[in-house]
Amino acid sequence: MITYVLRCQARFFLAIPRLSNKLATLSKMSDIESGRLLERLGERVRRLRTHRGMTRKALAQESDVSERYLAQLEQGQGNMSVVLLARVAMALRTEPSDLLRSRERQTAEEILIADLLRELSPDNHKAFLQMLTDHFSIPVESRQRIALVGLRGAGKTSQGQKLAEHLEFPFVQLGSEIEKLAGMSTSEIFALSGATGYRRLEERALMQTLKHYDQCVLETPGSIVMDPRLLNTLLTTCFVVWLHARPEEYMRRLIALGDVRPMEHQADAMADLRRILAERNERYSQAHASLDTNDKCVADCVAELIRIIPRGMKHTMNDAQEA
Repeated sequence: MITYVLRCQARFFLAIPRLSNKLATLSKMSDIESGRLLERLGERVRRLRTHRGMTRKALAQESDVSERYLAQLEQGQGNMSVVLLARVAMALRTEPSDLLRSRERQTAEEILIADLLRELSPDNHKAFLQMLTDHFSIPVESRQRIALVGLRGAGKTSQGQKLAEHLEFPFVQLGSEIEKLAGMSTSEIFALSGATGYRRLEERALMQTLKHYDQCVLETPGSIVMDPRLLNTLLTTCFVVWLHARPEEYMRRLIALGDVRPMEHQADAMADLRRILAERNERYSQAHASLDTNDKCVADCVAELIRIIPRGMKHTMNDAQEA
């Protein structure tokens, strides 16, 4: 036993130099990254100050930060506190996060656009977004992604799968992508992180999906339309179709899918369903097209979807079939 302990001690002491070298390397890497961050911060402060037409003295007076400290900062040598950084950002009419962005450069046009946005009212933000969408988003008729929106029970899965097969497009369930990203089920995500955590994962999953798939049929969670950013993202990158039905039809389908919760308190469940529909209908109605799925089989619904999708997708489908 004593021999074993002595061997362990010997191994430990022999490992100390290697461990010290690793720690020194990590510390050196950390110093390099910190240096790069300070250089980027200094460059952005200097470029913004120049763009504003401010002398360093004027910036010092407006931010209540010494001119000497600002000189060190602009040279990449100033390790600022959060409070001082906030003062400098306010004096430069920007946000602290803008000074710390990972991108190396920011064009003069980007600075002007950011300035303009800060001065606009929320209503004008919507108009500005619509203008950008009209001028720079992919034309609806040229889009190669179809996003299906609607409540659970609307038929997004069954119709989406059949439509994807017909178009020879990948079928992507955003809910599954969110669970893969989180490494847990949707119910566990809500239990651990709540709605806010789920929304963050939903946004990441959507962006990754759009980046990965130029062509796809995308099934989305029913509540995605309640986040204006995600709804606008879908509307500017996909051909969005709202699948809808009567509340009674939703309920019948949910029960048929094995969801017994509506059966336990049917009156309350119907009231909740009508309330959710009332809250979301205005958002759903922003879709490029809608399909009433009441009293229709999957095949009939898919046939209607094929008729309403952009002509460009049909050309792509025909080209693939001819090839």
